[in-house]
Amino acid sequence: MQRMPLIAIEEHWIMPELTAALTALPAEARDESLAFNELGDHQHRLRDLGEGRIAAMDAQGIDVSILALTPPGTQPLPAGEALRLSRAANDVAAAAAAAHPSRFRCLSTLPMSAPHEVVGELHRAAELGHVGTMVYGRAGDRFLDDPAYDDFFAAAAELRQPVFLHPQLPSAAVRDASYRGIDTMTDLALATFGWGWHLDAATAALRLILRGTFDRHPDLRMVLGHWGEMLLFWLDRADSLSRIAGLPRPVSDYLRSNFFITTSGMFNPALLQHALSVTSIDRLLFSTDYPFQQPTSDEIATFLGHLPSDVDRRKFASDNASALFGL
Repeated sequence: MQRMPLIAIEEHWIMPELTAALTALPAEARDESLAFNELGDHQHRLRDLGEGRIAAMDAQGIDVSILALTPPGTQPLPAGEALRLSRAANDVAAAAAAAHPSRFRCLSTLPMSAPHEVVGELHRAAELGHVGTMVYGRAGDRFLDDPAYDDFFAAAAELRQPVFLHPQLPSAAVRDASYRGIDTMTDLALATFGWGWHLDAATAALRLILRGTFDRHPDLRMVLGHWGEMLLFWLDRADSLSRIAGLPRPVSDYLRSNFFITTSGMFNPALLQHALSVTSIDRLLFSTDYPFQQPTSDEIATFLGHLPSDVDRRKFASDNASALFGL
């Protein structure tokens, strides 16, 4: 199998000033999943936007990393603070990409708790060189499909800025209803990486489809991690929602035409085969979810070997990401 370029599109970092602001929020607004950033050597790896991260990429065989803040971004913060820290994060990420232009690109952070500021910061970040943006399914009690964000989606489509919809901790009400009562750490794990994160992101994506977002903005391009956050595995049922919602097409058509799917370091060939049965190789992207997943170069090469041809491997490894993000 020939060596080919490798672009990883969901590689996380943190900004200490933002972490401090998130940690200082009242308990009812705080995101407890921030605790995962403290495990092992994650804190050190997340802060490194220089030689240490590049050395890790070299060891894995990754040529380019597209950097994105860890969840929950700035979305839980009050509007003014969210805007200030989104701007600061976008400046830091742009500086890292400028310092290492052959190795880094970045996704912007947007002040989603200040809807009237989102389009302006999206434009500013694009001018700084950000190749897309990362958002979450909810800012406070406002869902991503709220009409307040429609101008954002229009701008993202016009600017050709792909929107990565990343999981976040479910709301307190949902956690109370579904994710508590075992023990503190199991409750948190169940609500996050074990289940809740992914169901929350899938629901946010499904709500965008049902609200007609992609009928109004057919050129809008979204990215879902973790093999589509469960949606690819439930389309037979989700398609039945289209008639109820009055959509002109099945839900699965929107998944195939407006969404790209990435691995998030889950290198399971069974998941790959299912994804290929639902969507096309042109919609699949490589990522490791660094540093929360740290696959070795051998593990990556083994997974790439499950793709049926060098053409498909190259599409998955780099060509699709290059085209999507304009690299």
